[in-house]
Amino acid sequence: MPPTHEVFNQPEPLEDFDAAADPALLSALEREEAGWAAAEVHELGRLAGTARARSWGEQANANEPALRTHDRYGHRVDEVDFHPSWHVLMDTAVTRGLHAAPWSDDRAGAHVARAAKFYTWSQVENGHGCPISMTYAAVPALRHSPELAARLEPLLTARTYDFGLRPPESKSGLLAGMSMTEKQGGSDVRANTTRAVPADGGGYRLTGHKWFTSAPMGDVFLTLAQAPEGLTCFLVPRVLEDGTRNALTIQRIKDKLGNRSNASAELEYDGAWAWLVGEPGRGVRTIIEMVNGTRLDCVIGSAAGMRAGLVQAVHHACHRHAFGSALIDQPLMRNVLADLALESEAATALMMRLAGAADRAIRGDEGEAAFRRVAVAVGKFWVTKRLSPHSAEALECLGGNGYVEESGMPRLFRESPLNSIWEGSGNVAALDVLRALGRHPEGAEAFVAELRRAEGADPRFDEALKGLLELLHDTEEIEFRARRLVESMALLLQASLLIRHSPGPVADAFTGSRLGGDWGRVFGSLPRGTDTAAIIDRGSPKPA
Repeated sequence: MPPTHEVFNQPEPLEDFDAAADPALLSALEREEAGWAAAEVHELGRLAGTARARSWGEQANANEPALRTHDRYGHRVDEVDFHPSWHVLMDTAVTRGLHAAPWSDDRAGAHVARAAKFYTWSQVENGHGCPISMTYAAVPALRHSPELAARLEPLLTARTYDFGLRPPESKSGLLAGMSMTEKQGGSDVRANTTRAVPADGGGYRLTGHKWFTSAPMGDVFLTLAQAPEGLTCFLVPRVLEDGTRNALTIQRIKDKLGNRSNASAELEYDGAWAWLVGEPGRGVRTIIEMVNGTRLDCVIGSAAGMRAGLVQAVHHACHRHAFGSALIDQPLMRNVLADLALESEAATALMMRLAGAADRAIRGDEGEAAFRRVAVAVGKFWVTKRLSPHSAEALECLGGNGYVEESGMPRLFRESPLNSIWEGSGNVAALDVLRALGRHPEGAEAFVAELRRAEGADPRFDEALKGLLELLHDTEEIEFRARRLVESMALLLQASLLIRHSPGPVADAFTGSRLGGDWGRVFGSLPRGTDTAAIIDRGSPKPA
């Protein structure tokens, strides 16, 4: 059949660009002592911007993981099968050190470099970041048992992706999962009913049902169970030292809204062998550092999602014409794109500041550790919540083209609520901020000191800071008002960073809209006089 018309006014696919050519990311990389990693970040960014990498993400999501409970002969195997594209994504992440590699790197900025690479590569496909993040966060928890850490940490930090069921210490690289929550408790892990009893050989036997196990294809799982002394942390291997399977079974893989490429599962322990991690009865204390790591990754992943949506929206607007001109030249579209770019840059600046705080805290900086205790929970609450409306607006910039699965925008949108739920939903994160402020006065002082570094540069910021200090001192019905307080803390922290480190048009527009009140309730309601050209340019994809 002959064609009835010529196809025109359709943008070419966004390919052959450098996903790391992001001014907010690169300036923060230098600022947070990781400028030495710029070449590695750009290398990964150029790969992330290829059609090949895009296809890996698409295929990993279209061909979802499948649970294989038994082999052909009826033997129980409890294996999860993945599309080859998943393994390519994982291999890329592990060989480039996006997992636990920074824990074996003594260079200043190692954790910042890892955050920048995690942010860059997550723009290709977010689901595979789960086992990468779990492995990163497992190391500080494992260090509560030095002998066990000495055996397994070198394998967790190794840059070798070694998929398959074998005894952990026979492999060249390990991945960790986490198995914390149960159906009756969710985030309230103290409600867990899984039992742990001491066993011969110095280990424990665990019996119980875990409602959400992240990365069930991992080699080892950090888990919580009730020991005789109380809630305790354990490490459960999938395969025992003699090569036999541990007594754990995968009951089913969750059918989720998004995150389709990644397997999340229900796990049953039936006398499963486990190593003790940390002190008996101190399970929550043991996993606190782990939570800091995973919550940081929630912020990084959400910032990556914003950047991915923004560059697609700007690219489309540059190449699509309507009503006589390119979309990018139309005033209202410029307002929308600039607003999306502001949100993205503020999220990126915040996640890199948190990564810098983590890096310095790990190296012994007590002031940064105090700041981190409060700021990570603040960032987790706010940035993860901003991704969903941001993704929806970015999708709308593409119109009907964005609603079609091939654009990648529906996948981005389905993924967007995850990080706000994972590792404690909004209420949990907000209440954790209150607890951190109450239990660690030095954390509150460090947070306010960080904000004061921008004091005097913008009267709107100064006025908002004054209002926040009043909120912090007003403890009446503080839990009822927790979300409003934490939102204010997040916006002021973002504004502080942009005032100090971003170009004037970016800082001015963000402070005026988010703090000065000259803003509507939807994206695209920035005030007159906003320098949209300068703001959008920083959010535009750059050629590789």
